[in-house]
Amino acid sequence: MECSIREWHIEDADNLAELLNNKNILNNLRDGLPYPYTKKDAQEFIRAMLLEDKTRTFAFAITVHDRVVGSIGVFRCGNIHFRTAEMGYYIGEPYWGKGIMTSAVKKTCRYIFENTDIIRIFAEPFSFNISSCRVLEKAGFQYEGLLRNNAVKNGKVLDMKMYALLRENEDD
Repeated sequence: MECSIREWHIEDADNLAELLNNKNILNNLRDGLPYPYTKKDAQEFIRAMLLEDKTRTFAFAITVHDRVVGSIGVFRCGNIHFRTAEMGYYIGEPYWGKGIMTSAVKKTCRYIFENTDIIRIFAEPFSFNISSCRVLEKAGFQYEGLLRNNAVKNGKVLDMKMYALLRENEDD
């Protein structure tokens, strides 16, 4: 299924709230998202993303036929890692397994490498999230290692995996 990435619109709040009001998605994300996830939460997130520094935060809605089906973001690191960025994403459960997330990851990485000086994008999915790991592998990311006991989620100490994609033909 073909998807697009675009800037968030405040009108996306209803779709976003519907997607994120789902424990199956929240269990695979970092903490900080409320449950239940409301339209007000979605509006606050969208407003925050629209106000972020556009040289450090690259936040996109993932859409199919201009309907929001997920979210993807790339966040520039600081200090000596200023040309490295972390990627995070999710897709609504009805859209799992359709190739949408892999397409969105590829499009987002292409955008970042063509429009910024970032040379490395990394992601750290929970090791149990095999689907997310497969998305990254299909998008060209390389597995760099296991981050043992790297997080506590829902009261459990969890391993995470490190994946990275490097800019091709780096121009330094």
